[in-house]
Amino acid sequence: MLKKSALAVAYLRTSSATNVGPDKGSDKRQRTAIEAFARRAGFAIVEEYYDAAVSGADPVDKRAGFAEMLQHLAANGAKTIIVESPDRFARDLAVQLAGHDMLKDLGIAIIPASAPDFFTEDTPTAVLVRQVLGAIAQFEKASAVAKLAAARKRKREREGRCEGRKPLSQTRPEVVALARKLRRRRPKGGQLSLREVSRKLATLGFLNERGKPYAAKSVASMLV
Repeated sequence: MLKKSALAVAYLRTSSATNVGPDKGSDKRQRTAIEAFARRAGFAIVEEYYDAAVSGADPVDKRAGFAEMLQHLAANGAKTIIVESPDRFARDLAVQLAGHDMLKDLGIAIIPASAPDFFTEDTPTAVLVRQVLGAIAQFEKASAVAKLAAARKRKREREGRCEGRKPLSQTRPEVVALARKLRRRRPKGGQLSLREVSRKLATLGFLNERGKPYAAKSVASMLV
């Protein structure tokens, strides 16, 4: 019985719809190459996944067949994907490297039958592309953060606030109105203290979200 480490799945991809169908040879050629390599290398193919009429420039995780394969890998015990050649996995070098790095993070190996060491060798070109991809990802993240900050600033300038807990004037306007009214109601003139306003609110049944009298600081914010 083969160990789990010897289990693998086959991944096939054909770019053009004109090369898809029972009378076409693309999938047959790929399957033959994958099965021949698997026999030589001691792998048992347990499943096959095929993305028909899917561009090699499409990100691998956006392909239906590839996504289905990733979902099943955890269940069938295979940790290796075998493809006919690197360009069957992805034709675009950046997509190849990004896809390989994603699989590596998942603990999954991908082996092209035509070049088994392709994804294990760090060529100068591969290193350069990874560095460029990392720089682009960092730039996109920084750009997104800057855009969000600018949007928050515009909203604050327009509405006076943007994030965090909404003020009581929005969530409980009736409490704010009553607090302002009570503040002016001190017998013989003057104003009630913030704590006195809080006590009167509590007596009338107006408590904070924790069911306790409002703190003096909260009352002060109602009076602004």
